[in-house]
Amino acid sequence: MHKITLLYNVEMCIILLIFTLFGEFLFLYNKYRVILGGKKMREHVKKKKHRKDGWKLTALAMPFVIYIILFKYVPLFGWALAFTNYRPGRSFDKLEFVGLKYFKLMTGYYLGEVQNALINTLALSLLGLCAMVLPLIFAILLNEIRSSKLKKSIQTLVTLPHFVSWVIMYALVFELFSTDGLVNTLLLQAGIVQEPTQLLSNVDASWIFMTVLDVWKNVGWSSIVYLAAIAGIDSSLYEAVKIDGGGRLACALHITLPSLMPTFVVLLIMNIGSMLSVGLEKYLMFANTVTMPKLEVLDMFTYRIGIMTQDFPLATAVSVSKSIVSILLITIANIVAKKVRGESVI
Repeated sequence: MHKITLLYNVEMCIILLIFTLFGEFLFLYNKYRVILGGKKMREHVKKKKHRKDGWKLTALAMPFVIYIILFKYVPLFGWALAFTNYRPGRSFDKLEFVGLKYFKLMTGYYLGEVQNALINTLALSLLGLCAMVLPLIFAILLNEIRSSKLKKSIQTLVTLPHFVSWVIMYALVFELFSTDGLVNTLLLQAGIVQEPTQLLSNVDASWIFMTVLDVWKNVGWSSIVYLAAIAGIDSSLYEAVKIDGGGRLACALHITLPSLMPTFVVLLIMNIGSMLSVGLEKYLMFANTVTMPKLEVLDMFTYRIGIMTQDFPLATAVSVSKSIVSILLITIANIVAKKVRGESVI
C-alpha cells in the first residue's frame, strides 16, 4: 500500500513537473512571439511613419523642384536661338540654321564691347570675392555678443537692407550723394569741400562704390549661413579652450574660425562659379552716360543686345558662352579646393 502511494506521489510529481515545464515553455514562447511581433509592428509603424514623413518632405520640396525645372532647365531649349537666324515674329519651324555665326560675330565685330563688359564683370566679381570675408567676420563678432536682445537687434538692422530693392536703394543713394543731396549739403556747409562731390558720376570710384553698396546690402543676409554653422559647433570645444587658459579671442581663432572654413570654401566655390553673373538690376539703376564704360557688365551687355536692339541670337550666344565658362570655373575651383583641403563640393 505504501509502495502504491509512493508511486502515485512520484507520478503526480512527474506529471506536475511536466505540466510546469510545458507551461513555462508556453509562457516563454508567447513572450518571445509578443516581443518579435511587437518589434515587427514597431518596425512596420516606423517604416510607415518614415514613408509618410518622406511624402511630406517630398511635397515640401516639390515647389522648389518645379521652380528649378521651369526657370532653369526649360529655358535651356532657348539656346537653340544662338544657332539660328531668329527674329521676332518668325516661326520656329522656318528658322535658318547658321551654325557658329553669332559666336564668330561675338569674337569679331563685338569683340571690343565684349572685352570691356568681361573686364568690368571680372573686376566687380573679384572685389566681391575679396569682400566675402566680411560676412564671416561679422558672424564671428556677432556671436561674441552676450546679450541676446542686442544680438538680435543688430542682426535685424544689418539684414534689413537685403530686402530693399535696388530701385529704392538708388533713390536713397541719390538723395544722399547727388550734387544737391544731404551729404554734399552738409560738407559744403561745414566748409570741408568747396565744390559738390560727383560720387554717382565718378568713373574711377564706380567699382569700389558698387562693391560697398553690395556689401552694405547683403552682409547681414550672407552671415546667416555662418551663424547657423556656429550654432552647430560642439560647446565642449570652447570649454576645452577655456580650461587651457584661452579667452574669447582664442576661442574665436582656434575653434570658431576653423569650424567655419568648410562653409566658407563651399560658398567661395559657388561664388567663383557665378563670377560672370553679377546681376543686372543694380548696374541698370546706377549706370549713366559717364559710368557706363565701367559698369556695363556681361548681363547688362546681353540685355542691351537682346532686349534693346532685339538681336536675340547674339544675346543667346553670349549667355551660352557665359554658362560654359562658369561651368569651367566652378570645376577648376572644385579641383583646387580638393587639392588644398582634401575635400570638394562636387
